[in-house]
Amino acid sequence: MLIAALLSRGVSSISGPLISKDTETTLRAVKALGAKVNERKGCWTITSADSLKAPYAPIDCGESGATLRFMIPVAALADGPSTFLFAKSFEERPVEPLLQSLKELGVETLAGTVDAKAYLKVQGGGIQGGRTHIPGDVSSQFISGLMFACPLARGDTEIIVTTPLESRGYVEMTRQVLAEHGINMGVSEDFRRIQIPANQAYKPCDQRVPGDFSSAAFLLAAAAITLSNVAVSNLEYRLVQGDNAIVDVLKQMGVNGKVRSDKIQISGTGEPLKALDVNAKDTPDLVPVYTALACYARGRSRILGAQRLRLKESDRLQSLYLELGKMGADIIVDADSLTVNGHCKLNGVEVDPHNDHRIAMACAVAALGAEGETVIHNAECVQKSYPSFFIDLKSLGVDLIGGKFNR
Repeated sequence: MLIAALLSRGVSSISGPLISKDTETTLRAVKALGAKVNERKGCWTITSADSLKAPYAPIDCGESGATLRFMIPVAALADGPSTFLFAKSFEERPVEPLLQSLKELGVETLAGTVDAKAYLKVQGGGIQGGRTHIPGDVSSQFISGLMFACPLARGDTEIIVTTPLESRGYVEMTRQVLAEHGINMGVSEDFRRIQIPANQAYKPCDQRVPGDFSSAAFLLAAAAITLSNVAVSNLEYRLVQGDNAIVDVLKQMGVNGKVRSDKIQISGTGEPLKALDVNAKDTPDLVPVYTALACYARGRSRILGAQRLRLKESDRLQSLYLELGKMGADIIVDADSLTVNGHCKLNGVEVDPHNDHRIAMACAVAALGAEGETVIHNAECVQKSYPSFFIDLKSLGVDLIGGKFNR
């Protein structure tokens, strides 16, 4: 929504924005390219410039992969070069396919290192358009980034997705936001071909940020593991969010779940959870939640299609294997899947989330059913996506000691 507002000539508003490290990073990038943002509590008002301006200084994306991958194509539309800095930990996360795709559209980029920090320079001046190719099984953020920028290219663009698209729901969300800003594109049913007419104009739009199923999944899982009754509001199941799959997965595991107009209710049944077999190719962010749940399920669970988890903030397959294993989980990991022999007896230990917000939250949820005290080091890494996670857990009755997470 921030990026679409940046590209719209006029004033747009975003109500209910999440304030987290990732959104703050995108906010900085949008401002650097010429937008003026009025940040009021509960609402951001974005006034776009007549055209994108090359930033005066490098834009530091830190560890926000979404910001970097979305903004690289957008920066090609600026009137001069843009330089992005990113954390060393992000160097292992792929961006080269996006750069190759942009090269096919006439955009030049240059990568390097300065003062021990990685950077990427994008030559501005616009996008020619034409036909470009991008894999669909590395990061859906590549495709979303191209969808943002190519409506403003000089010529029509055809995006050929060379492998089956994974995380399709996220691309659908991008298309939905763009449509609300007046952008048209043709998308094949299998998302392997996207046709984007050139020289379109973004229209200002007022939008409301829906509740995030990716984050709420941890609270719903916490309720299932502790056999509790919990309602999470501001969740609209009918909206395009792939991670609303957590509701159906919990039902398959034997949890009582009710979908209301704007909330999800979870009720423990008192029975052990049932094992699950799930393909996570379209819901990679739920894999840590699935794994924590599987530890408490009766039987063997298999989580498939998870190879991209090795290219996140940490190698999530390995991180889950190591940290939940410390707690007593019986997990087998291979190149693209996890097998969990459930009904484990977990014990409280000291865990390292590997500076990964979703690993920290998964360990916290798993700890709720463990015997003894669990210590999560560097727990503040949850600020990347869900700064109030531990505050919300405490409000539900979880016994927490230490940690300062008020922003």
